[in-house]
Amino acid sequence: MKRVYHSAILFIFHFLALPLYAQMVVPLADSVDQHLFNFKEIEWLEDVSSELTINEVSSIQWNSKFLPSIRFNPTNEHRQSTYWFRVKIAFPAATNRNWVIEFFDQTIDHLEFYSPDANGKYKSVLVGDEMEFGKREIWHKNFIVPLAPVPNQEITYYVKLTSRQKADVLIVLRAQSWLFQYALDEYFFFGIFYGMILVFSFYNLLMFLAVRERHYLFYILYLLSLGLYEMSADGIGFQYLWPDFPQWNYYASGIFLYLSTSFALVFSASLLNLRHENQFMLRLFLAALIFRTAFLVISITVQPEWFRFRFVEIIPFLAIYAASIHSYFIKKYSPARFLVMAYSFVAFGILYKVFQYLDIEWRPLGELSHYSLGLSFIIEMLLLSFAITDKIRLLRLEKEQAQARTIEQLHENQELKENQNQLLTEQVKIKTHELREQNLFIEEQNRQLEAANHQLEQQAQEIAEINLLLSKDNQKLQHDVAEVKEARILSKEVDFDEFSKMYPDDHSCLRFIADKKWVHDFQCVKCNYDGYSEGKTLYSRRCSRCGYDESVTAFTLLQNTRLPINKAFYMIFLVYSSNGTISSHRLSETLGIRQSTCWAYSSKIKKAMREYARTHKNAHQHGWDSILMVHENA
Repeated sequence: MKRVYHSAILFIFHFLALPLYAQMVVPLADSVDQHLFNFKEIEWLEDVSSELTINEVSSIQWNSKFLPSIRFNPTNEHRQSTYWFRVKIAFPAATNRNWVIEFFDQTIDHLEFYSPDANGKYKSVLVGDEMEFGKREIWHKNFIVPLAPVPNQEITYYVKLTSRQKADVLIVLRAQSWLFQYALDEYFFFGIFYGMILVFSFYNLLMFLAVRERHYLFYILYLLSLGLYEMSADGIGFQYLWPDFPQWNYYASGIFLYLSTSFALVFSASLLNLRHENQFMLRLFLAALIFRTAFLVISITVQPEWFRFRFVEIIPFLAIYAASIHSYFIKKYSPARFLVMAYSFVAFGILYKVFQYLDIEWRPLGELSHYSLGLSFIIEMLLLSFAITDKIRLLRLEKEQAQARTIEQLHENQELKENQNQLLTEQVKIKTHELREQNLFIEEQNRQLEAANHQLEQQAQEIAEINLLLSKDNQKLQHDVAEVKEARILSKEVDFDEFSKMYPDDHSCLRFIADKKWVHDFQCVKCNYDGYSEGKTLYSRRCSRCGYDESVTAFTLLQNTRLPINKAFYMIFLVYSSNGTISSHRLSETLGIRQSTCWAYSSKIKKAMREYARTHKNAHQHGWDSILMVHENA
């Protein structure tokens, strides 16, 4: 009896406390055009199992498990979970406007909007960027769901969300008439933005065809890739370019952003003339491009969760920004000032996006701040066009100055020639003998000039031969560097990353074993015949007499091993370098292989070391590769 009484008291207390935690209801009024749900107006529930249904989450059992949002707009913190959100709207007795719910984040993979019907059962509207665009009820880049008015009632709407990337749950209640007005303005702005990109691209194409300067071509590629990135990020690309291929949505923005970054590096390097003016910055650009390409390949093939990581773009951006600042302030290259200004505006737009990603409220341009990156790109396009124009202006100025110097030199030569002719004419009139002497003098000067020209040609040939020798020395030096690096690998302790640079794959490892194994030519172990051809496997050799196909790892320390060849190489190197003292636990941590496997193979290596030491004097002075040819049955 006491237990029942106690339970009743707790129930009454909980019932009385419910109003303290009640969800905020948004009243609907014709005088308000739109309302953005935020904070406690949105409640959320994380479904880790992703198995809950609308009947379960809308039941009394799960009602108290919804939590009010403590952020302006909630997000899906855990990408593997399904999130449920709910909002409450109080409809008036009558409304003269049609209302819709709009979701700003058009990158959400799967979204179901549940609204109750007249019988209290929930019906769903399915949207998301995993669904073909033509299946949407309202063709708009954002997800829009119309609401059926329910006079004098408070309605609870549920949203089920699943997405592989971060999803911002920005839910806005809008009057349909206001939506059309807002959408027209927004699409008008998009038309201006993408129209400017097309106009700039066409103009620069005409300039490229006219002057044949490759800066224009690189700039066109940068503009087009930038426009495609913006279209994929805004949802315009899905609506107009690939509406029947929703699977492309996940990759489009990342790939187009990579292309725009790559072409920005190529364009900036060409415009700043880094190949001739700054080799260090050119190598920095090349390193940034290689890094960004490798990151894209890894994120697509190995680490898909890296694909949405955008902070990696700061590396090529800083490289371009630093090169522009150095060219303008240090090299005094005037076109670089436009690049500094252009990328400063882009930095402003990126900074706003970073603040937005970190949920930091900062709107320097008010409502226009949402389009700050697009506005930055527009200003950047103008400034980069000015930079190209300024560079062409400098090239023309240099050409005009060179032509002026040439014309001036021609005038001087003409005056000199006229003076000489006048002098010769006067001398002919005065004295024929002196004219003959002067003619002889001129002929002598011509012979000296011809001799000097011949000597210059010989010197040019000698310089060409010296350059050829220098080129050969350079190639030899590069070969020596590779040999030194290989010698370092064979004699010192290095980590696996550096070791892998010398032996990156099975092909290089097997080639190394083949060079060691058959350094004194091939001899068949079956019939001792020395003639052979290529075998079935890589670097294997097939006896031309008996047909025995000998694997490159046969009768070596790597025979029958199931480890990756380069990791087996590194384990041999580590065991040999430590003189067999390294533990199997450390080998397992270093190579990512089970400890039992490391113990078994390291024992095999130690046995080979002892066998090699027994048969060779001063075995400790040899490299780690000296035991590769030691077979355990030898």
